[in-house]
Order: sequence, then structure tokens, then C-alpha cells
Amino acid sequence: MSDKVKELNTDNFNDTISSGTVLVDFWAPWCGPCKMQTPILDKVAEAVGDKAVVAKVNVDENSSLAAEFGVRSIPTLLVFKDGKKVQDFVGVQQENTLVDALT
Repeated sequence: MSDKVKELNTDNFNDTISSGTVLVDFWAPWCGPCKMQTPILDKVAEAVGDKAVVAKVNVDENSSLAAEFGVRSIPTLLVFKDGKKVQDFVGVQQENTLVDALT
């Protein structure tokens, strides 16, 4: 994971999504498709620059966040705008799909 992708947990999640556009990937280290999504997220973070935040939540360590947003399978990617969920994706997503959702 690149330094452009932010790691979120229950302590910093609400502050991070409260303003602007944020893409959050709910994932787990043992999840094969999640491992495929990680390098794509790095490219998305590079492509959107300061226009949006790209972040990840480890569902094993933050199960309450996964439950709060109804995450049932991973990877699940949620797009937030100013604290409100505006879009969700389930399964591995391609770079252009995610960039389009954030810009």
C-alpha cells in the first residue's frame, strides 16, 4: 500500500469522511480479491491527487465499522461526499471506474 492510501480505524474514520470526497476500501489481509484491489487503489490515489482521499479499513480490526455500513463481502468500496455515502461497489473495481466516481 502506498503512502497516498490512508489507513482508517474507528478512531479516525468519521473525521476523515466528514468533508470532501473519500473512497474507502473495506478489506482483509487474507482476502485474495482485496490483494488484487490494493495496487489499483494506489493508482487511483495517484490519479485523483488532492481531489479525493483514498483509504482502507481492515474489517478484521474494525468489524464495528463494517457492520455500521452493512459490509457483507469484501472488497467493498464506498464513496463518501461530505460525510454521506453516495456510492458503493462490491468486488474488485478497475481504476477508471473508481476515478470516475471520485471526480
